[in-house]
Amino acid sequence: MKANHFPDQHLWARRAFLQAGAASALTLPELLQARASSTGSSLHGSAKACILLFMTGGPAQQETFDPKPDAPEGTRGEFRPIATSVNGIQISEHLPKLAKLTHHCALLRSVYHGSDTHGVGVHYNLTGLKHAPRRSGEPQLDRQDPPSIGAVMRYLRGDRKGLPAAVQLPRPVGDQNNAMWAGQHAGVMGPKYDPLFLFDEKWMPGDPLPGFAPAVDVDGLRQKGRINLLGSIQDKRTDRAEVERDYARFQRMALDVLDSERSWRAFKLDDEKPETLELYGNNRFGRSCLVARRLIEAGVALVTVPWHFKQSEQNFDTHNKHFPKMKNMLLPVVDQAFSALLQDLQDRGILGETLVAWTGEFGRTPKINGNGGRDHWGRVYSAVLAGGGVRGGRVVGRTDKQGGLPVDSPIHVTDLFATMYKALGVGSDTPVHDQTGRPLFVVHGKPVAGVL
Repeated sequence: MKANHFPDQHLWARRAFLQAGAASALTLPELLQARASSTGSSLHGSAKACILLFMTGGPAQQETFDPKPDAPEGTRGEFRPIATSVNGIQISEHLPKLAKLTHHCALLRSVYHGSDTHGVGVHYNLTGLKHAPRRSGEPQLDRQDPPSIGAVMRYLRGDRKGLPAAVQLPRPVGDQNNAMWAGQHAGVMGPKYDPLFLFDEKWMPGDPLPGFAPAVDVDGLRQKGRINLLGSIQDKRTDRAEVERDYARFQRMALDVLDSERSWRAFKLDDEKPETLELYGNNRFGRSCLVARRLIEAGVALVTVPWHFKQSEQNFDTHNKHFPKMKNMLLPVVDQAFSALLQDLQDRGILGETLVAWTGEFGRTPKINGNGGRDHWGRVYSAVLAGGGVRGGRVVGRTDKQGGLPVDSPIHVTDLFATMYKALGVGSDTPVHDQTGRPLFVVHGKPVAGVL
């Protein structure tokens, strides 16, 4: 396990690459990335691609995949467990569709990292690495941070078929002021490897992006700014010029990518059957999952689908009215879209080569607070892996009687990501490089035994 994100040694001889760079006019980082992406398609993993479903706010383990019907008074929830397609495994009664597909899933019930802070948890669960704090408050996007898993896959796999190797939709993960939390872009690797973010508050995935149509004057579009993309990077610690440069870069990237009709088709749903649209659900999360499937089929290596509402009243940050929110708004949408994605991938014959991961930034407290909610809890939470070489129909890890602490097979989040990376063919000795050519090793844990 690499203890340092930025070890001093280089994997290849620096002199040889500098000599090659002098001959080809390429920089060392460009040469290193070219070598990495040229071999990226042959990464020896069971999964060719990954769809990461990220439940913004932190979903309660007790009301999803680790029910505790016999928990003590004050911690016991209102929901009951139901049987699944696997004998002896139970999950929440409000996930009935997923219960029928549990044979595809590995339920990891003992994941932990220890932080109760949103930004730290987001960083952990989008990079698999600990955030190194440099200032007070919630950690926000910073070029000193390690890269997201999407950025790593973009570096290693390289863009192809007119599409970036990593996409995040329908929105970035952040707070109600549009500040973006750390862990979502390429960090020290530089903006070249940032996932493609497509974002508009009113945009429904599958619909045309605001102001964009293929085969029109791209320069005119750029001048009018008619694509509403990730303009609000809103890192108030950076100067205005840097924010404007980042905005312009995101805009140029999207225009370049989506100017291709073939690329644009992957984001549209007009050729999907009505029953497929109905299967996923007519909401942002459902449609995002369907677009994610289309992007994977079109050659994208990693698609991150965050829960689509930033407001705490509409995401998994259920400090109040926890049970009615979970029952009526949150779990039905997750159950429909997540199960639809698994079934659709299976029906199309690509579940075995597509890793699907479900997680959030942390779990929720065992104790129910005075507002009928559960609070932040990084001491243990649940994650789900399916497809992509995952051995389904099993539970890994066990928590105590109230779902508050792991008591068997604890899984640090670095181990969760080591498992995901292994499925994608990335090991602890697989380097990516920062903008100076310095190697960075992103796998710091050990793959969870028995999952792959």
